[in-house]
Amino acid sequence: MLLLQASARPGGDTFHVAQRLANELKAEHLDLLDYKIHPFSYEQEYPADDDFLRLIETKVLLSDQIIFASPVYWYAMSGPMKIFFDRLSDLLKSRKDLGRQLRGKRMSVLSVSNDEQINASFYEAFRLSAEYLGMEYGPAWHGWVGIDRKAQIHKTQSPTGIP
Repeated sequence: MLLLQASARPGGDTFHVAQRLANELKAEHLDLLDYKIHPFSYEQEYPADDDFLRLIETKVLLSDQIIFASPVYWYAMSGPMKIFFDRLSDLLKSRKDLGRQLRGKRMSVLSVSNDEQINASFYEAFRLSAEYLGMEYGPAWHGWVGIDRKAQIHKTQSPTGIP
């Protein structure tokens, strides 16, 4: 099981909530900020320092379940997470051999905000992406850091993330 976190702030609330969930689930926890992932290119040409395919081959495809952890930014995933999801297009164009290997894997989501409540629309991009890629979807969790600075997490009531 792999938890991929993508937040603009290293060591912030998303990190703490994601670390707690990773520990509870015994998942490997990686921060996408530790990798150089360039924005999607229609030409499928990337600088030599691009880590996307290496991350896919050495971590993502070796996991049965991938949990994507993102703060909620304007009702959507973070910028770094969006870049990662945009790059999945590489696996549908030039690297179909890798894209096909995502089929049957499970995609889960951990949303993090400064509120106990979450707008369920946050999960739609993940759910629809999983469906398109032939992946199973769910469960979804929502987390926040309380006034006491402790990470709080609850599983959403349905696998779609819709309460």
